[in-house]
Amino acid sequence: MTGVSNAVVEAHGLRKTYKQDVRALDGLSFSVAAGSVFALLGPNGAGKTTTVRILTTLSRPDEGNASVAGIDVLSQPGGVRSVIGSVSQHTGAIAQLTGRENLTIQGSLYGMRGSNLRRRVSDLLEQFGLAEAAKRQASTYSGGMRRRLDIATVLVHRPAVLFLDEPTTGLDPEGRAALWAVLTGLAAETGTTILVTTHYLEEADQYATRIAIVDQGRVVAEGTADELKDGLHGDSVLLELADSPSAEQVQHALARVPQVRRATADGSVVRARVTDGHGRCPPCWRASTRPVFPSCPSPSPGRRWMTFTCTTPATRSARQKGSQSHEHQ
Repeated sequence: MTGVSNAVVEAHGLRKTYKQDVRALDGLSFSVAAGSVFALLGPNGAGKTTTVRILTTLSRPDEGNASVAGIDVLSQPGGVRSVIGSVSQHTGAIAQLTGRENLTIQGSLYGMRGSNLRRRVSDLLEQFGLAEAAKRQASTYSGGMRRRLDIATVLVHRPAVLFLDEPTTGLDPEGRAALWAVLTGLAAETGTTILVTTHYLEEADQYATRIAIVDQGRVVAEGTADELKDGLHGDSVLLELADSPSAEQVQHALARVPQVRRATADGSVVRARVTDGHGRCPPCWRASTRPVFPSCPSPSPGRRWMTFTCTTPATRSARQKGSQSHEHQ
């Protein structure tokens, strides 16, 4: 772990074992600088959620210690709760209440009253693009709107640190990009420290100030995106498609491209690692579009969106977005 002089979140040697000897954390340590966006990146079961639960006082470690904003998580949990906001993987909004009512109740729980609370609620609804839907019940919101409402709700009392556990899971690429735009803007404009867990490599690469890669309950690598990519062999290719069958077709097509070292499909997302990203990305793009758009006939009402990303250690990312109309044969 790399120490941070202005750390707002610190975890040292966290260990946690659940029943049946399931070890969730195995000596996990990291620190988060004030005003930064810090990503815990790793597969499902790596220990990311357990870490967030400990830092937000919802669970206790078997060993180790942690602090948030200089407050000890184990000995002063009430103090920690007063300075944090936390959004879990599942929505915390009350479906029967309107967006405005959800935010107002949250502020009331933190002792906010009167015009100050009304003004704060209105400002947040505007900031998160929910002003026009403020009088609608949360049950009528789309997935992306509900995630924005969740985050706006935990920001009512102006927390110093915001914890987000896989906030973009289930959102489409456009919804993920919109949510990240809000989060990075929040960190830049207000200095809020944000710790986010994700298993999306491209999100951590593009938006996080610093990344800790977690596997089997330990931090196995930590650094900026460029620092971590410098230690990799080859470049990363990522494709987001409309459905899983298309992703499987693309996976098989990429496996036949020279210098593609590995291609895997996860739902509608295909990831591959290649040598010479600048030279191989165009062939990868052509190979990936052929099985999905075999004939590319005249436009039809059905449209497929595909996002193609080639990330190299030398460049942050080179992205092409293609929207092609076709008849699915």
